[in-house]
Amino acid sequence: MKTINNILIIGGSGFIGYHLAKRAIKKGWSVTSISTNPPKKIRKISKVKYLISDITKKKSLEKKIKKYFKYVVNLGGYVDHSDKIKTYKSHYEGCKNLTEILLKNSPIAFVQMGSGGEYGKIKSPHREVHKCYPASVYYKAKLLSSLHLMKLFRKNKFPATILRLYQTYGPRQDLNRFIPIVVDSCLKNKKFPCSEGKQFRDFVYIDDVIDSIIKSLLDRGADGNIINIGSGKPKKIKKIIEYIKFLTNGGYPQYGKIKLRKDEVLKIYPNIQKAKRKIKWKPKISFEKGLKKTIKFYDEQ
Repeated sequence: MKTINNILIIGGSGFIGYHLAKRAIKKGWSVTSISTNPPKKIRKISKVKYLISDITKKKSLEKKIKKYFKYVVNLGGYVDHSDKIKTYKSHYEGCKNLTEILLKNSPIAFVQMGSGGEYGKIKSPHREVHKCYPASVYYKAKLLSSLHLMKLFRKNKFPATILRLYQTYGPRQDLNRFIPIVVDSCLKNKKFPCSEGKQFRDFVYIDDVIDSIIKSLLDRGADGNIINIGSGKPKKIKKIIEYIKFLTNGGYPQYGKIKLRKDEVLKIYPNIQKAKRKIKWKPKISFEKGLKKTIKFYDEQ
């Protein structure tokens, strides 16, 4: 009898977790999610087993992870970074707790969602390095998780891959991120505050992000690697806002209302050659196509 592939998604009720769960189900995998809260209605999937647990509480987490999981993806951690202690604990200590539990019965693959923000003030295009200079508690916690996992790989051959992700966008993202905020405001023909828009940022569509996760889970050549996931083609924020205005025929951006931090890096984007080489991944969906798909989703809500 063929054993069914199963996957544990930490943060399976979130934006990326929802899309990963959908793809895993499509592949015929059994999906379990662990998160601190149940999924919102627009992100609930009937075939997913949802478990509620706080990954910073190791004993209760261990009770939830009793069965063996072939694949594990860690998308967990507080998305509201205003509480620095909670942010640090959920992103770093949560990762440590997971690995300490999973070391007893190691999965075939463990993918950690890192961040391009781990590089800090290192000049773009970012190449995958371990010595970084993260600015915030969130990025510092992400970097500590990356270093912890790389140490586990060297010491215990724990099959970890870190994907350093840049700006992800797409349908079902919460309305507290840049593209959903702009799209929603323009569709409602509202005024909305924004910066002067002179920064350049890198955006990657959700389906491409899910491709990178799946490829990392299935390719053992990914183990022990930090891999950038982005487009490698930064876009000017003001041009994105103006393009969304054009596509929606609405919206009144209030440029300059939000001031940039004095230390804000104006151009942030990755070098993605390692992703192409290690996991045979590159983004397939153009920014224009992805944006139109995203606008269509919010327009129909």
